[in-house]
Amino acid sequence: MPSFSELVRTYTDLDAADVAWLQLLQADWQIIADLSFADLVLWLADRNGHGFWAAGQMRPTTGPTAYVDDVVGMFVEHGTRPLLDAALADGRIARDGDPEWRDEVPVRIEAIPVVRAGRVIGVIGRHTNLLGVRTPSRLELSYLQTASDLTRMIATGDFPATGQRSDHADSPRVGDGFVRVDTSGRVVYASPNAQSVYRRLGLSGDLAGLVMPDLVRELVTPRRRPDEETLSAVLGGRAHRDVEIGTEDVALIVRSIPLRTEGAHIGGLILVRDVSDLRRRDRELVTKDATIREIHHRVKNNLQTVAALLRLQARRVDNEQAKSALEEAVRRVGSIAIVHETLSQAVEESVDFDEIADRLGGMVTEVSALTGRVRTRRTGSFGVLPSEVANTLAMVLTELLQNAVEHGYVGVCSESVESLGEIEVAVDIRVGRMHVTVEDDGRGLPDGFSLEGSTNLGLSIVRTLVESELGGQLDMVPRPQGGTRVSIDIPAP
Repeated sequence: MPSFSELVRTYTDLDAADVAWLQLLQADWQIIADLSFADLVLWLADRNGHGFWAAGQMRPTTGPTAYVDDVVGMFVEHGTRPLLDAALADGRIARDGDPEWRDEVPVRIEAIPVVRAGRVIGVIGRHTNLLGVRTPSRLELSYLQTASDLTRMIATGDFPATGQRSDHADSPRVGDGFVRVDTSGRVVYASPNAQSVYRRLGLSGDLAGLVMPDLVRELVTPRRRPDEETLSAVLGGRAHRDVEIGTEDVALIVRSIPLRTEGAHIGGLILVRDVSDLRRRDRELVTKDATIREIHHRVKNNLQTVAALLRLQARRVDNEQAKSALEEAVRRVGSIAIVHETLSQAVEESVDFDEIADRLGGMVTEVSALTGRVRTRRTGSFGVLPSEVANTLAMVLTELLQNAVEHGYVGVCSESVESLGEIEVAVDIRVGRMHVTVEDDGRGLPDGFSLEGSTNLGLSIVRTLVESELGGQLDMVPRPQGGTRVSIDIPAP
C-alpha cells in the first residue's frame, strides 16, 4: 500500500502548505468518523485531471464499517463518482438521495470539499453503512449534529485548526467522554461516559446546564488546573487544544475543539478522558527507574571501593606475581564499575557501549611505563546494548585489551621509545550478528600457540564469557602484517 507522501508526490500538484493542512486534518479525522458513524476516505485530484486517488482512509469505532477492504491507492476516473466531481468543482458538500449498494450493504455517500485559503485541495468521501442505522438516541443526535458542524467547517476552511496541537499522546476520543457546550461554555449535552468521568472528579449532579470553566474552578484546586485564561478558553470551547486537570487521586485530559458556522462561533466540542490509572503507572515507573539508577550508582561506588582496596593491597605486596594478579583484578572490577556508572545515568536499562569501550581502552593502556605509548582506536559502533550484555562484553574487552598490552608490548623495547604501537577495536554489525576484532601490532603469538590449550587465566575468562554468556565464538590468530588478531562473533542484541 503506497504511503500518503508517495501518493501526493507521484500523482498531485499539491504544495508543502497543502500537504501540511491535509496532515493536520488526518490527525483529527478519527473524531469526525466516530461522530458520523461513518468511514472517511480522502480523495486527491490527479494532476492530469483524469480522476481521483484515494490517499487516506479512516474507519469509525462507533459503528460498522462500509469498507471491509482498504482503498488507499485506488484510482477512480472522472465521471464514475459524480459526488466527488461536484464537490471539487463547486466547493460545496454534495449528497446523494439514494444509497449505493456495496457487497449487499446500503451505503449513504457524501462528498465534502477540503478547503484551504479559499481553494479546494481535496475531497473527503463520507460513507455510512445504513445497516447500522437505527432510531437515533439523544447521544447519537448530538454526535451527528457535531459531525455536521465539523464537516461544514472543513468545507469553509475553518477546520483543521493551525497552531498549538495536543501535548498528550493519550488524547481523548469521542467514546471516552463527549460534551457539547454553547457559546458561553454552558453544557448543552454530555454523554454518560462524560458524566461518569466528572463524577469521579467530585461532581454530585448532572453536567447539563453547568458552565464548564466554573465547574472546574469549583472541583479542582488552582495548582492542578491551568491558568485562568487557558481554563476559560479550553473549557469554554473557544481554544483548539487540550489541558490536564485533576485532584490528588483523579487525572483528566480535557480537549476542546471550537465550532463555527459561517465564521461565527457557535459553541464547542469537548472530549474528556480519565487517565488516572495511566498517571499512577507513570509515577510508579518513574519511581522504579529512579530506584534502579540509584542501585547502579551504589554498585558502582562499592566496586570502586573494592578496586581501591585491591590497589592498596597490591602496593603492600612484594611478590611481583601477586602484585600483577591484584592489578589485573583491579582492572576487571573497574571495567564492571564503568558499566554501572553509565547505567546509573541512563533512563533505561541499556547503555551506549561506544563510550564504555573507549573508556576501557584508556583505562587498560594506563599501565606503568606504557602510559601514552600504546594507543587504542575504535572503528565502527557497538550501539546501544542491554545492561547484561554490556557487563559481559566489558569484561571480555578488558581482558583482550589487557592481554594485548601485556603480551604484545611489555618488554618489547626500552622506555626511550616514544611510541610502541596501536590496538584497534573494530565493530561490524550485520545480518543479526556482531563481529568484534581486537588487533595489535605487537610481538605476536608465541610459536605453537593454541587457544584451546592455553592456560592463561584472562583468555580462559574470555572464552567462558563469549561462549557461555554471549552465545558466540572466539578465535585468536597471528596478524599477517605482525601482531595478533582476536575475533569475536556473537548474536547482535
